[in-house]
Amino acid sequence: MEPYELTASEAARSIRDGRLTSEALVRSCLERIEARDPEIRAWIHVDPAQALAAARDADKRLAGNPSAVGPLHGVPFGVKDVIDTADLPTTHNSPIFQGHRPSRDAACVAIARSAGGILLGKTDTVEFASGGRKAATRNPLNTDHTPGGSSSGSGAAVGDRHVPLAFGTQTGGSHIRPASFNGIYGFKPTWGAVSREGVKHYAVSLDTIGWYGRSVADLALMAEAFRLEGMGETAPVPLAGLRVGVCRSPVWSSIEPAGEAALHLAALRLEAAGASVEPFELPADFSTLAEVQDVIRRGEGRAAFLDLYLGDRHRLHEELADHCEHNRGITARSLTEAYDVAGQCRARFAGLFERIDVILTPSAPGEAPKGLHTTGDHIFNGIWTVLHAPCLAMPCTHGPQGLPVGVQLVAPRFADARLLAMAGAMAAAVA
Repeated sequence: MEPYELTASEAARSIRDGRLTSEALVRSCLERIEARDPEIRAWIHVDPAQALAAARDADKRLAGNPSAVGPLHGVPFGVKDVIDTADLPTTHNSPIFQGHRPSRDAACVAIARSAGGILLGKTDTVEFASGGRKAATRNPLNTDHTPGGSSSGSGAAVGDRHVPLAFGTQTGGSHIRPASFNGIYGFKPTWGAVSREGVKHYAVSLDTIGWYGRSVADLALMAEAFRLEGMGETAPVPLAGLRVGVCRSPVWSSIEPAGEAALHLAALRLEAAGASVEPFELPADFSTLAEVQDVIRRGEGRAAFLDLYLGDRHRLHEELADHCEHNRGITARSLTEAYDVAGQCRARFAGLFERIDVILTPSAPGEAPKGLHTTGDHIFNGIWTVLHAPCLAMPCTHGPQGLPVGVQLVAPRFADARLLAMAGAMAAAVA
């Protein structure tokens, strides 16, 4: 096995145990990128010399004080190019920001580096993680298909084993959906649990930073670095007797046969493994949350792009400029009403878990669509995003075109550590 094939948790353990150096791992990942990225196009900026220098320094620090290393020590990670990095450009895939060099790392990058992680490079994204220009990235399992978006490059880079970990963001379904399309694991924490300082905003009350890995243990490793509440204290969860609510959600009419089959298969596998599986429906007043998410996203998007609209209108994509012009008629009144519905549903959400421990629901309608003109539909993600709930994407099966189709696990707000523990018990049965 080549080092680039290791999961993040395997690599971190091997480095700590002295069976692998960070330099060897980073060099292996760089070779993988050189071989594959001309076709996959996951990366916008990679600085091999800088990454190797950081890896060599990590190896020296480990030799000098093995007990002082962080959970990500020596492990390389990628960063979606709407997240600031001090030593690499942050372009947002926009002509307005070509060559832009922030003076500081975003908080999430600084925290990952403090935990010992090695910044490998910046991954391609839909423009401003919002709309307009699509990433050039292709699905590594079939390059005629999208890898999803807006976290296109991060999802494909982890899926194609260029890097074991990568950051993405989600405002609607930009993080969870690419995980499904690339056959990997993805974690979107509770809104507000991870600082968004240094990240381009789209909708401030929805935007959330997440990360990709190739196992639940990888996701937990990063959660440990971010000191999410309960990490290191939550006991392992037995699968036997775990109460799983299968939620088709109010947007079920958008499901495709492959997505329906994945949800059914995951439920059957969990039941066969000893979990208690039952249908679960959201209350009737949650039925408008997909529309509520859209109103909030676009309403706050107007504020997010107004400065660029006024100062750089000629270089701002029409799709983004529309937030500041017509914006589908969203008014202060309609935005206020959307906020009120969202707040009422959030307050009630935790109370829905009296009879279940975790929600099992689609992570995408089905397989990744063909073509790079689309990143797929976020319809099965927006509800959970607007609820501020932690969400975890898990591989499950393949559709008729041979492409991955995953499922999504959802828990109450700030039950992040519990969700990761439950996912750890469920993964062997589902994936």
